[in-house]
Amino acid sequence: MNDFVLRHAETDGELRACFPVMRELRPHLADEAGFLEQVRRLMGEGYRLLATWEDEVPLALAGYRVQQNLIFGRFLYVDDLVVTAASRGDRLGRRLLDELSSVAKRSECAQLVLDTGLSNALAQRFYFREGLLTGAIRFSKPLSLEQA
Repeated sequence: MNDFVLRHAETDGELRACFPVMRELRPHLADEAGFLEQVRRLMGEGYRLLATWEDEVPLALAGYRVQQNLIFGRFLYVDDLVVTAASRGDRLGRRLLDELSSVAKRSECAQLVLDTGLSNALAQRFYFREGLLTGAIRFSKPLSLEQA
């Protein structure tokens, strides 16, 4: 197996290196500068970007934050989880989830929580295999900011 390193992307250079990987999950992200600006803003709210690196190249990402609410208490929410198409099958997603579980335990979280699209059967199969269970269906309603 290759020698992968798990570490957080922190510098602007590391975050820029993560942009092509994140675009595989979030193709609507327009450009690297906008991505960097948005991630920096999210980091101010507790967002962290954990990456699996090989020779300083990110191959998989997990964006997450520790939150608290009345449903779960303190929990770790996974905003983003993506492995590059070329790296699928190398168990990088499993390594990221294992590390996120460790982060959650160290942060005294009661649960690890993530959302995935109802149409994303491959991700759902992976999550079930990794011990994550469905607990809810999320409803949302798009709101136009122009009507506010």
